[in-house]
Amino acid sequence: MRPLTLIRPQQLDQVRKRVADDPGQRVIRAGGLDLLDQMKEGLLSPQELVELRYVSDTHGLAMRGIQQQEDQRWAIGALVTLSQVANFDGLPPAAKALREAAGSAATPGIRNTATVGGNLLQRPRCWYFRRADLQCLKKGGKACLAVSGENKYHAILGGGPSFIVHPSTLAVALTALGGVARVVGDGGTRELPMAELFVGPKQDPLREHSLAAGEVITQLLLPALTREHHSAYEVAKEKHSHDWPLAEAAVSVQLQAGKIAAATVVLGHVAPVPWKAAGAEQVLVGQPPSAELFAQAAQAATTGANPLKHNAYKVPLSQGLVRKALHRACNIPLPE
Repeated sequence: MRPLTLIRPQQLDQVRKRVADDPGQRVIRAGGLDLLDQMKEGLLSPQELVELRYVSDTHGLAMRGIQQQEDQRWAIGALVTLSQVANFDGLPPAAKALREAAGSAATPGIRNTATVGGNLLQRPRCWYFRRADLQCLKKGGKACLAVSGENKYHAILGGGPSFIVHPSTLAVALTALGGVARVVGDGGTRELPMAELFVGPKQDPLREHSLAAGEVITQLLLPALTREHHSAYEVAKEKHSHDWPLAEAAVSVQLQAGKIAAATVVLGHVAPVPWKAAGAEQVLVGQPPSAELFAQAAQAATTGANPLKHNAYKVPLSQGLVRKALHRACNIPLPE
C-alpha cells in the first residue's frame, strides 16, 4: 500500500468538489471497510482519502441520524451504522425486514463500523474481480471469467455479460420496502429509487451504481409504513458466523380485508442487482394469504433463472427463503 493523505473537510460541498476534481486519485471514505479491502487487494491506489465522518454542516447532521420527517417518511442517515439500524426500536414494525437485514450482515465488530451508505455502494465480492492480477470483464477485460470458471456464488438471474451478484444486504430490504436514496450533487438534491441507483452489467459492466463523481448519498428514505404493511427478511449462508450470503429474500406485503393488496418480493445474492421477483408478486396480489399461495409464489420467484454450472442450488434455496419470509411476514406458521 503506497502512502496516502487523509483529508477531513467539515462541509459536504468541500468533500464533493475535492473528489470530483480528481476522481481517479481521490475517493470518499465513510466506514472504509470495503475501501480498505480494495486497497489491500491492489484494486485501488488513491492518493487521498476524503473523510465523510468529519462533515459537520446540515448535511453532516442529516447523515448521522434516524428520524421521521414531516411527510411521515423515515430518513436514515448514510453514516448510520448497521448496528444502529438493527438496534433502533423507533422504526415501525413494518420495517422489520430492514432491521433483520442489518443485523444479519458480517460480524458485530463490522456492523459497529460499516455504514448504511457504504453497504449500498460496496463493490462486488467476486473472487475473479478481487484478484488484482486477473483482468475480468468488470476491470475492462474481454470476458466474465466466472462463466467458464468456478461460479458457485455467481448470478442465476439477470446475469450477462458479467455474472457478479450484488453484495449489499441492505439493498435487498430497502428495495422490498420501497426505499429511496437522497443524493446531493452539483445540481442540488435528488431522490433515486433503488432500481435507478443500481446499474446492471447490461447497462455498464464497469459500474454498479449511477452516481456521478462527487455525488453523495446523504440519507435513505422509507415510505410512511402503516399497520397494514408487514415485512420479513431471510438469508442462507454456508456457516452461521461471518460469511457472505448464498441467497437472500426480503418481502413486504400490505394486508387489507383479509387479502394481499400489494406485495414486493426481492431476491439478493442471485443477480447483479437486487432482483424484484415480479412473477411472485403477481401470484400474491389480490389473494388471501395461505401456505399454498406462498408455495406458488416461491416457485414463481425464480422464473427465468439460468444457472451456471455450479450454482443451480440457488434456485430451490431462493424459493425456500421466499416462502419462509412470506410466512413470517403474514404470521402464518410454516407447514410441518
